[in-house]
Amino acid sequence: MELELESILLPGIEEKRPLVIAGPCSAETEEQVMDTARQLAAKGMKIFRAGIWKPRTKPGGFEGVGVEGLAWLKEVKKETGMYVSTEVATAKHVYECLKAGIDILWVASPHYRQSFCRTGNSRCPERRGYSGIGKEPRKSGSGIMDRRHGAHQ
Repeated sequence: MELELESILLPGIEEKRPLVIAGPCSAETEEQVMDTARQLAAKGMKIFRAGIWKPRTKPGGFEGVGVEGLAWLKEVKKETGMYVSTEVATAKHVYECLKAGIDILWVASPHYRQSFCRTGNSRCPERRGYSGIGKEPRKSGSGIMDRRHGAHQ
């Protein structure tokens, strides 16, 4: 089977490639988001991205600003005219993004989505192995062990 790719064509975005999508991995403050967006817009960027939800394998770590950050993305769009985007991992994320008028959503990997399983009273399947844990294997490993042994319930 041959893979067929189609260009992402959005009004105001040239067909020239590569298509650059830029912004902070983690949106931590409104000031950070707006300052970054203004600088990128001044450089001609047309699509802004920011991580609103940031799951961590270590329970209790910063997991992003959540829904509050969607208002910041709306302000980026209003002030700069850039398209705005973020990563989603749950149906609730998708719902909140669509409600906020976010232009582009990308779906998180299974490892990323699984990290959200421990919100509220939900439980997720036991993790196996250490794949996809990123730059902090010791902290990630302790988070996995904490979950296996019922810590952070």
